[in-house]
Amino acid sequence: MATRARERLLTTADELFYSEGVRAVGVERLLEVSGVGRASFYRHFSSKEDLALAVLRGRDERWRAWLEQAVTARGGAPLAIFDALAERFASSEFRGCAFINAMIEDTDLDSPVYRLAAEHKQAVAEYIADLLTEAGHPEPRQLAQQFLMLMDGAHVTAQRIRSAAPALQAKAIAEILLARRP
Repeated sequence: MATRARERLLTTADELFYSEGVRAVGVERLLEVSGVGRASFYRHFSSKEDLALAVLRGRDERWRAWLEQAVTARGGAPLAIFDALAERFASSEFRGCAFINAMIEDTDLDSPVYRLAAEHKQAVAEYIADLLTEAGHPEPRQLAQQFLMLMDGAHVTAQRIRSAAPALQAKAIAEILLARRP
């Protein structure tokens, strides 16, 4: 039963935090929607921030696994990242990048939430660099940072205009970056 309470809290928090924001969702609302009591909440999490960190860790694992699978399914080329994002952006449940959203809500560079979000971005950049290395591109680390910037911009723009188009626009820019490499 205790494990189910933890799972319900994580599932509820993941959905609410992503759709409404961490700050906008109070503990009372989490308890109400999850059906978990206050004592159970504090048995599993010392604070809402602790819950937010657990949610982001889970989302990080799932998102990076999804990205790797989606890119592999599209042939494994670095530009496939943007095709995968276009598909993601087309979902009616898309609310931007959970990690960008977390950084916007918690701007303290030393906060655990901000650091975790930054670590996620670094892990994504490393994955992109690996793809670029496998594809034989020189300067894969620098190019990976540029791809990550395009991805982040596409996330924010897609959230603003509610369209998959920013992913394809970012892909077109990435193609130019790849073409400029010797």
